Amino acid sequence: MEIFGIPHQAFLGQLLLGLVNGTFYALLSLGLAVIFGLLGIVNFSHGALYMMGAFAAWIMLDKLGINYWFALLLAPLAVGAFGVLTERLFLKHLYKLDPLYGLLLTFGLALITEGIFREIYGVSGQTYNVPELLSGATNLGFMVLPNYRAWVVLVSLVVCFGTWYLIERTRLGAYLRAGTENAPLVQAFGINVPLMVMLTYGAGAALAGLAGVLAAPIIQVNPLMGSNLIIVVFAVVVIGGMGSIMGSILTGLGLGIVEGLTRVFYPEASSIVVFVIMVVVLMIRPAGLFGKEA
Repeated sequence: MEIFGIPHQAFLGQLLLGLVNGTFYALLSLGLAVIFGLLGIVNFSHGALYMMGAFAAWIMLDKLGINYWFALLLAPLAVGAFGVLTERLFLKHLYKLDPLYGLLLTFGLALITEGIFREIYGVSGQTYNVPELLSGATNLGFMVLPNYRAWVVLVSLVVCFGTWYLIERTRLGAYLRAGTENAPLVQAFGINVPLMVMLTYGAGAALAGLAGVLAAPIIQVNPLMGSNLIIVVFAVVVIGGMGSIMGSILTGLGLGIVEGLTRVFYPEASSIVVFVIMVVVLMIRPAGLFGKEA
């Protein structure tokens, strides 16, 4: 059986690969959108936080004997704590300045973090095995679905839409949005806005750390894994609309699938298709597909 002249297993395999990549794009761009939408910080260190999440899981397993399931909880918390420390030491001084200052600072932090990990672990990469419970694959009849990749898609979708619901549909989310719009007014009601801001940045960092743990069994854990991905993720955020949480989720998933299908029909363009789409979208709608016009 063929789909558009291509064996159906090859077609569906690339479609699945695109969906998996799309969930990583969605999860990482979600963290970027949360930080930019609520704090106005263009966080260029997000790729380094993603890398740190993967390394935290690997170190926990290799040095401490902590398995994947505990790492799935502990590694994002560790990366989130690092994010909180970064916000308290550096970023809190930049909120009233041009966003360019935050971009330059986080870009510098990303280079420093990547350099430290390269010095300690090199660039050859470390292997992180798929947990035994999720090893193997399931035959669906029309294709063979690797269990771990199905798990990644499921967890990413739950986290992404759960975060959107928390920010857009709950009282806590309303406090967060109000605190970033008019902090003095919100503080007058007894709400600790600086604490909310600090925890928001930590939560965005933790989302990147979670993506790193999920990615560890799929790709080799190495210091360059974040820098190789962050440029594409920024393109996803720009296409979806800077600060738009739902836009980042839907655009990340959609572009991952488009990238996977491009590998089927025109492999040479698979590495640039996201940027081509970004150029077209910015020409038609500069604020992005889901962004608000200035």
